[in-house]
Amino acid sequence: MEKKIKTIILAAGKGTRMKSEKSKVLHTIFNKELLGYVLDAVNDTGMAEENFVIVGHQAEAVEEYVTKNYDNAKCRLQSPQLGTGHAAFQAYEDLKGFDGEVLILCGDTPLVTAETLKKFVEAHISNNAALTVMSAIFEDPTNYGRIVRDENGNLKAIVEEKDALDAQKKIKEINTGVYILNWEKVSPSFLEMTADNAQHEYYLTDIVKWTIKHGLKAQSFILENNEESFGINSKKQLAQAAKIMKNRVLDKLLCEGVTIVDPDTTYISPETEIEADTIVYPCTYIEGKNKIGKNCKIGPFARLRGGVELGDFVKIGNFVEIKKSKIKDHTNVSHLSYVGDSELGSHVNIGAGTITANYNHITKEKFNTVIEDNASTGSNSVIVAPARIGENASIGAGSVISKDVEANALGLTRAPLRIIKGWFERTNK
Repeated sequence: MEKKIKTIILAAGKGTRMKSEKSKVLHTIFNKELLGYVLDAVNDTGMAEENFVIVGHQAEAVEEYVTKNYDNAKCRLQSPQLGTGHAAFQAYEDLKGFDGEVLILCGDTPLVTAETLKKFVEAHISNNAALTVMSAIFEDPTNYGRIVRDENGNLKAIVEEKDALDAQKKIKEINTGVYILNWEKVSPSFLEMTADNAQHEYYLTDIVKWTIKHGLKAQSFILENNEESFGINSKKQLAQAAKIMKNRVLDKLLCEGVTIVDPDTTYISPETEIEADTIVYPCTYIEGKNKIGKNCKIGPFARLRGGVELGDFVKIGNFVEIKKSKIKDHTNVSHLSYVGDSELGSHVNIGAGTITANYNHITKEKFNTVIEDNASTGSNSVIVAPARIGENASIGAGSVISKDVEANALGLTRAPLRIIKGWFERTNK
């Protein structure tokens, strides 16, 4: 059985440089919150028994998000906010008597992976360390806390840049802000923290100094890929992280046999699964959790908004938007169409400009559309949900369908054609 751990996730900061009223950790990449990426990475290790999220700025909004989406997470308020050490201390009472390992990390690091966290925990336990710091090597370590070692290379301390000497600022090994500690051995350090530093705050890094001072084993774990330590403090960094994430996803899909015509303009979320021989054309944006079969064609200029399941040999044309829909094999959704909250059978043809009108803006309700096998819609059709289009049924171009259309029938609401002769002459006298 995997050893179970508990975690403390720091998510209380305002994120002043984000220039936003929204909490930093609730900003999104591929429509998923930064904090969500961190919580998922922790949970995907298979080790996390309980997660404590430390909230502060926009505390109610962050807690609402956590409570709604994560059963094994609880929020603890940090008020006032007196530094990272003070933040982690907010879970101290919850962890009293816990005899195990506690992982501490930041809620604004969406690029960290479950695989890395698992290796980190295993390295800590296998070396019987009291505390392990995750570090990374950067050619430009500006703004990061530096890992200070003694003459034998042993971990000595972590020094924040604002408190670092000139020689220490030249150190390229930095603190990523991720720690794992044996709670029983190291938790007393939180009761001995002081704010004797340039910022007059309680630094979490002081637990390293305390561990070494008390003769306990402290070590560092150097990241193989320093991109995983990337923290978000500005909208520019948010965009940079999104690009790193999408490149990571595209590299994986390309290796699995998916054709990405133009990786530079294609964005696909890490929660999207795509089978081999599917082609994704340029300027396509796929967010959320989706499952796409083999030999599909998507785009160009297509958008999948999450909750989409495509069978095999499905074609999603240019300027098409799909949301929360299941589409079976050999079905085409042609250009300029919107399909939301729908189920489409196999060998269905959706004509250009077709819309499933699934939302009642007055009642705020959403309804489902079902289009059965071999049915087709003409161009510029509107299917007003809830509605079912039966097997082999056809919808005439330009129709607005607000009732079910039975199998093998034609649904048509088009007004009769009128031709007024001599119109040009009459209107240009």
